[in-house]
Amino acid sequence: MLLSDKSIKQELAQKRLKIEPLDASCIQPASVDLHLDEELLLFTGSTPFIDPARKDLANLLTKAKATQEQPYILKPNEFVLASTLEFIGLPEDIVAKLEGKSSLGRIGLQIHATAGFVDPGWQGKLTIQLKNVGALPIKLASPMKICQITFIKTSTSSERPYGSEGLGSNFQGGQRQI
Repeated sequence: MLLSDKSIKQELAQKRLKIEPLDASCIQPASVDLHLDEELLLFTGSTPFIDPARKDLANLLTKAKATQEQPYILKPNEFVLASTLEFIGLPEDIVAKLEGKSSLGRIGLQIHATAGFVDPGWQGKLTIQLKNVGALPIKLASPMKICQITFIKTSTSSERPYGSEGLGSNFQGGQRQI
């Protein structure tokens, strides 16, 4: 069952669902708008290919910022990692999905390649994968609205929510983006 604005507000009031910070005006009829954090990770390492089996790919990344004073200009076909400004906390019986904002999609900004699903038990900022598939550069500046999140109640609580021992939940707490 997809949560409506009323259900989202109830889950927040009961402190089962966490979105911090939360501007109440960002609660939409069945989603919540999320904002871009300042830090970006750019793929700049020189390598003939990326080996996904490697655990440490940090040497391929360079940090950049996207602020109001110094926005980041995302060039056509460029791909960067970013995160939401908001910390998201899910209980064991709610999953979430990240979706793009139609206003940004219309100018060619994609907010995730394949990682739009958020497991029950997730705690942390969400990594977003920004790609400009349009013909013109796009200005990115924190705290612009960057995506929206929807919430779905599961039929039962998860037996092994994200972060459980043995799952290899590498990204819990938003500490690792790649």
